[in-house]
Amino acid sequence: MGRKQMFAIRKKILNKDKSEKKMKDNETKTEKRKRHEDPAAAEYEERAVKRVKQVHSNMYLSHNMALGPPYRVLVDTNFINFSMQNKMDMIQGVMDCLYAKVTICVCSCVIAELEKLGDKFKVALRCAKDPRFERLHCGTTYADDCIVNTVTQFPVYIVGTADKDLKRRLRKIPGVPIMYISKHRYTVERLPDAYGAPNE
Repeated sequence: MGRKQMFAIRKKILNKDKSEKKMKDNETKTEKRKRHEDPAAAEYEERAVKRVKQVHSNMYLSHNMALGPPYRVLVDTNFINFSMQNKMDMIQGVMDCLYAKVTICVCSCVIAELEKLGDKFKVALRCAKDPRFERLHCGTTYADDCIVNTVTQFPVYIVGTADKDLKRRLRKIPGVPIMYISKHRYTVERLPDAYGAPNE
């Protein structure tokens, strides 16, 4: 079977699914109209907004007004490890990026993850246990879930990560800046006040 034939078969299957979905939508619309004798009332019910997700009071459009110096940077396992591989001083590098005083926060699950990885990550573990870093205690075991939950509940953190999946999850949360390593320097996305960050 050639490429064109395979493409045609896939297209046919996708179009079939779309047409079935449209038919179901049309059936539900007709059922709603039958419930209401007045067609205007049925149309209003279809267009009405059912529920709007509540947003934090600190949010102004997509800009988080709760973020300001001194910044709090919540770091991930990958961020610590890549910082050590690039021989970067985390506190000085983050301060150079943000031009402000910074408190680096490390979750207890991140330290547990580094301990599980063994001797290869011994330097990163020693860096994570630095007394200058603030330790956050949590009950979860998986670091990515812990970071996402913490940032969702308390949107006062900049998240430092090099993990693509975690970045994708964090971009769905409005007002959470993401710090990452680019060209041996720290860079921040979604934070307009980061004057020290290099332009991409």
